[in-house]
Amino acid sequence: MPASTPKSAYLRGLRDGTPFLLVLLPFALLFGVVATEAGLRMSQTIGFSLLVIAGAAQFAAVQLMTENAPVLVVAGTALAVNMRMAMYSASLAPHIGKAPLGIRAVIAYFLVDQSYALSIMEYEKRPDESTAAKIAYFFGTISLMCPLWYVFTVIGALIGTKIPPEYALDFAVPITFLAMIAPMLKTPAHIAASITAVVLSLLLIDVPLNGGMILAALAAMAMGAYIELRTERSQS
Repeated sequence: MPASTPKSAYLRGLRDGTPFLLVLLPFALLFGVVATEAGLRMSQTIGFSLLVIAGAAQFAAVQLMTENAPVLVVAGTALAVNMRMAMYSASLAPHIGKAPLGIRAVIAYFLVDQSYALSIMEYEKRPDESTAAKIAYFFGTISLMCPLWYVFTVIGALIGTKIPPEYALDFAVPITFLAMIAPMLKTPAHIAASITAVVLSLLLIDVPLNGGMILAALAAMAMGAYIELRTERSQS
């Protein structure tokens, strides 16, 4: 493929990120609704999205808050849900690790599931792109998604309780993750980790304080690593 300029890479990222708005905006609306129903004030709801900007962790934390879980449990669950960000960062480092510290800090803030999934697939498809083009692509992916996440969180908090239940905004949560994960299930390790996570999440659904989700995530990562190791050994 011909090398991209930062401008063309940015526009490509903007284009690739736009379809996710179809599920991201209902997701943001739903969080605004849930946060309001949990008793958070408008400033707290906005602050939550601005500071955390991680939908899955936000939902998990708010759910625990409604159950009057201890603060350490709420914080620990949110951190556990976001453990995947450390793996995302390690995966992106070979591609954008040479960027200035300030740029990397901004990328770390805007590193969400959608921006990672799109970026890593783009980088693997275009490994010879310049660091500047890769950074531009990343920022293209989040140019609409992140600002509109904030806006629709506020809209959800303001009018969410008036949205008819039959609109079923909660469909956006599983659809968002299916749209991101499905194209990336390319290896036996990926598939094994996904199946492990799904099965254990269902089996452990009654574990208090979302503990089953944390256990399922840890087991899935261990299974993926094990299958990856076995695959490498069989090929050596």
